[in-house]
Amino acid sequence: MTTLGGFDAVRARVMSVFLSIFKRGEATEGKAVPVRDWINVGRGSGSGAGLGSGSGSSVSTGMGASASARVLGFDQALLWMTVALIALGAVMVYSASIALPDSPKFAKYAATHFISRHVLSIAVAFVFATVVVQIPMRFWEKAAPWIFVLALLLLVAVLIPGIGKVVNKSRRWIPLGVMNFQPSELAKLAMAMYAASYMARKMDSQKFDASENFMRAVWPMAVALGVTGALLLREPDMGAFMVVALISMGILFLGGVNGRMFLLSAAVLVGSFVLVIASSTEKRERIFAYLKPWDPEYALGKAYQLTHSLIAFGRGEILGQGLGSSVEKLHYLPEAHTDFLLAVIGEELGFIGVACVIVAFFWLARRLFHIGRQAIALDRVFAGLYAQGIGIWMGGQAFINMGVNLGVLPTKGLTLPLMSFGGSAIVMNMVALAIVLRIDIENRQLMRGGRA
Repeated sequence: MTTLGGFDAVRARVMSVFLSIFKRGEATEGKAVPVRDWINVGRGSGSGAGLGSGSGSSVSTGMGASASARVLGFDQALLWMTVALIALGAVMVYSASIALPDSPKFAKYAATHFISRHVLSIAVAFVFATVVVQIPMRFWEKAAPWIFVLALLLLVAVLIPGIGKVVNKSRRWIPLGVMNFQPSELAKLAMAMYAASYMARKMDSQKFDASENFMRAVWPMAVALGVTGALLLREPDMGAFMVVALISMGILFLGGVNGRMFLLSAAVLVGSFVLVIASSTEKRERIFAYLKPWDPEYALGKAYQLTHSLIAFGRGEILGQGLGSSVEKLHYLPEAHTDFLLAVIGEELGFIGVACVIVAFFWLARRLFHIGRQAIALDRVFAGLYAQGIGIWMGGQAFINMGVNLGVLPTKGLTLPLMSFGGSAIVMNMVALAIVLRIDIENRQLMRGGRA
């Protein structure tokens, strides 16, 4: 049986490996800035961060002459990577949706209907992101609990007939005229903020220790996650619940939650997912279809999307069939412009295109973790944990979507962040990343000796 000390040692080793991957690796010289005594950031040695270090830990934040230019302004690489993913997504959404009006279901739409709405969503998201990046992080830290309450209220509202819109047997959207708003997307952002705020408050009060009673320590997060999960499963939207759970558990782990608490929480969460699957005939059939997609019993039923997604990847081979030359998008592969956009990328751009998308999301998650680690080193716990939570969101949801498209994971209704068609998803993704960009701007201000 793993002891508590053993778990903390494993956690410290995992964090060390993560940070050795995520840090840039260049040594810095200058004045050391004190940080919390629960984090130890090595100087240029790649040692990363360990939990539970003694007081007096410090991190070098001074900048040499060669690095001074990087401190000014903001993280342009993060901005341009986001723009590149959005631009590629827009091109592929147009390619995947251009033939949809040929179907009786979409006969009343023009060929440019979906790309027009997608571009409009990007424009709205850009406006929101431009506003959000101007707001200091201290505002978000104070507002985090209220944003979470707002998300819960919207999750309740979407379930009310006449307010929520039903699509494909799920009530997940609130019509707003120019777009349909999906409260579950706000719930992901709200959970990242609430979990980061909760951990920061626990650390500030110095009550989050190994001897603390389990229920007293984690009941606020457990209740928050339980209520959110119950509302999401009522829509139903198990995919969104999985992402929300991943964000909350990831932030608890990175924030240094007691090992016994974390393991027990994870066990309860996994047990809940198993119970939900076992109690639903449809979800059980999806699991069986995932295990045997080519079985005649499932190939034309629950595994229909998966089999045609795999056919699309097979047709793409190394270099792809060429942009716009997908056959599977011609009414063979359902939801090609949303959940299965990666399959169209694989067919048209081949292995090279898919590999580029995978590397881009890995780089994005790495960058977000680096910004979060930098913020924590500057004694900005809420900002750091929030940035890492967004890294878990983007990286985790992209991983699940890619796994579903490639047949590695059972089929779930999750879009590819920043790329798939979807108004509120694009808006929330860009708002979340804009706040991380704000964190980076404040980090650079502090490293220049200014105030955040």
